[in-house]
Amino acid sequence: QVQLVESGGGLVQAGGSLRLSCAASGSFFTINSMGWYRQAPGIQRELVASITSGGSSNYADSVKGRFTISRDNAKTTVYLQMDSLKPEDTSVYYCKAIVRLTNGPPAYQYWGQGTQVTVSS
Repeated sequence: QVQLVESGGGLVQAGGSLRLSCAASGSFFTINSMGWYRQAPGIQRELVASITSGGSSNYADSVKGRFTISRDNAKTTVYLQMDSLKPEDTSVYYCKAIVRLTNGPPAYQYWGQGTQVTVSS
């Protein structure tokens, strides 16, 4: 089983910064990719940023130039540095990992419990 534990959410004023962390633990072979998604009430969950095991990253257009995704050397913790935050960034942020439990397919997806980010105007 794989667990994802998120931290770093909170309340910040517009223009401020927050850093989210997501640490993976448990028994697995490798993590293919990790990413951050967000979901506001009544809105479909959307990709914010993702990073592969090879280091390639992808961002939603709405956060490009403001958010940066990174990971630790062990590739089991992913970070999301959020700068120049806007009220529209207010949401619950979820971490997702695509994980292989053995040296071969398939890969499984796991989600964290979510962390609230609130940006006041």
